[in-house]
Amino acid sequence: MEPGPGAEEDAARGEGDIRTGVALEGDGACIARARHLAAEFLAVRVRDGHGLFVSQRAMDLTQLVVSELVTNALKYAPGPLLMTLCIVDGTVEVEVWDSDPVLPSARAADAGRIGQHGLEIVKAVAQHLKAQAEPVGKRITARIALADGPGNAT
Repeated sequence: MEPGPGAEEDAARGEGDIRTGVALEGDGACIARARHLAAEFLAVRVRDGHGLFVSQRAMDLTQLVVSELVTNALKYAPGPLLMTLCIVDGTVEVEVWDSDPVLPSARAADAGRIGQHGLEIVKAVAQHLKAQAEPVGKRITARIALADGPGNAT
């Protein structure tokens, strides 16, 4: 398979510059679109285009994290959102920006609670999770290891 657009430029700049991004509108189809973009980015650009190892676990967890973060942005923030995927130090960094200035916080575990477990899930599977206020809205960043191994979240 041929490397995706921009792969030659990525190779010249280095691993941290293997990235893609997308603006998503607030419709229900954008969650599936975001997951598809994440899977294609890891399979075509990162693995096939740059020869980096991407475990099946990394593929699955990245799509899960993308789904949870995009769903939360759609649920709590008006307007469009931005999603960026970037390879950083052997991880895929998933970044979602939305227009709501309120920073999220994981709630205490409650087996009886229906819903509102998205941030808890992301926190459990990501190596790193950060929420930061922006001049407009907020940015949530999660990192998932590309390879399986000791120290990776399970």
